[in-house]
Amino acid sequence: MARDLLHDEDIARALGDLPGWERDGDSLVRTAELPSFPAAIAVVDRVAAIAEERDHHPDIDIRWRSLTFRCSTHSEGGITELDVALAEAISAEVERTAS
Repeated sequence: MARDLLHDEDIARALGDLPGWERDGDSLVRTAELPSFPAAIAVVDRVAAIAEERDHHPDIDIRWRSLTFRCSTHSEGGITELDVALAEAISAEVERTAS
């Protein structure tokens, strides 16, 4: 997958397909409320496995049952397709647990 930085228009278009995500500077960010602390940790575990498989890791802030994910390609200094794809995978894991 390309590691080229996305243009503002590309990021805005990607966010249109990523409910709950927003841009914060050079990152895509989403906060998710899960039903319980164990459910939140289960999501973190699954996201960790996905991140390891892709060798692309989000920053994750854990606050009881609230998780904040931040995706950025630090080596490129901003948002790339890697971040969009990771955000999509994170959303799928959050939705799978929240429903």
